Amino acid sequence: MADDLAFALALADLADAVTLRRFRADDLVVETKPDLTPVSEADREVERVLRERIAADRPGDALLGEEYGATGDSPRRWIVDPIDGTKNYVRGVPVWATLIALQVDGAGTIGVASAPALGRRWWARRGEGAFADGSPITVSRVGDLGDAHFGYSSLTGWEERGSLDGFLDLTRKCWRTRGLGDFWSHLLVAEGAMDVAAEPEVSLWDLAAVQVIVEEAGGRFTDLSGRATADGGSAVSSNGLLHDVALSLLAPHAT
Repeated sequence: MADDLAFALALADLADAVTLRRFRADDLVVETKPDLTPVSEADREVERVLRERIAADRPGDALLGEEYGATGDSPRRWIVDPIDGTKNYVRGVPVWATLIALQVDGAGTIGVASAPALGRRWWARRGEGAFADGSPITVSRVGDLGDAHFGYSSLTGWEERGSLDGFLDLTRKCWRTRGLGDFWSHLLVAEGAMDVAAEPEVSLWDLAAVQVIVEEAGGRFTDLSGRATADGGSAVSSNGLLHDVALSLLAPHAT
């Protein structure tokens, strides 16, 4: 549908209204999921609101959300992460976003990332470029790791997967490193503010939207094996020029 992007942006507006209202609320309810990660009432409310809107306006479409799983069977599938960065959200750190993607026949066609506490929003439609806050964005042209800015989520994730040595090798070869984490590092790659970003363990809802945005900005997005996919597992984004060298350092140590 020609207005799928407009619909995804409207979904982001709905999500922002919920997340901003409950951000830093003294009575925010936070629970622990079976995988020992936190989930807030805002995560669940956002996904409920978006599910209701998608069911009403796109009744034939399938949906996959982090909190309530998969519904429907259609070549058109919406993928929602109601709050990417819940640990930040529940601690009052403003680095979190709602991620919304549309896949058609398994291929990402729409990606929206809305980070209202940062006052930022990114989006892309396949074949039409990527945008941040209404302006076109492109990846950097940095071609040497010695000049590169590298973003990552945490040290412990790499350590837990037995990949810390390769990760540290990469950080030592880069000009600058910052542990911004989650969606933000990848979108900074899309903007050209960072040159490489990597995460050792992620899920489909973490990746689907940001992959479309990074690729439409001219970048490259793969897992640690170099496979161009948004199926989950791991993620490496780059300006393309630095991708292979980053993988050569990270991949031999990946498990």
